[in-house]
Amino acid sequence: MNKKVLLLFALFFGMVSFAQQERKLELNKDTNLIDVTYYHDNGVVSQTGSYTTDGKLQGEWLSYDTEGKKSISANYDNGKKVGKWFYWTDKTLKEVDYTNNAIVSINEWKRDAKTSLAIRN
Repeated sequence: MNKKVLLLFALFFGMVSFAQQERKLELNKDTNLIDVTYYHDNGVVSQTGSYTTDGKLQGEWLSYDTEGKKSISANYDNGKKVGKWFYWTDKTLKEVDYTNNAIVSINEWKRDAKTSLAIRN
């Protein structure tokens, strides 16, 4: 199988699985962004965020688990990962700092302890 066919298959599969999730889209006339809300199968909000009119992720995106608890807070600028991203689990909070779509540092808290990892390019 050549690389183009494999790439098209992967892209199609990703779009089909993503398209099956229920969503609500609305053009925000003040920001000229498309605000979107995705839902889990049980009707609970899965993600909220915005797209530019040319389809790039923009601003703050929030993800929630099936019970409605926040699991991820992310930031995009014209499709690129920027700023601090937060990942919550039952036992940890992880902070990942992005600059120009690259990880700059990672901090993780486990209840009362904190560990840090700095990544240098």
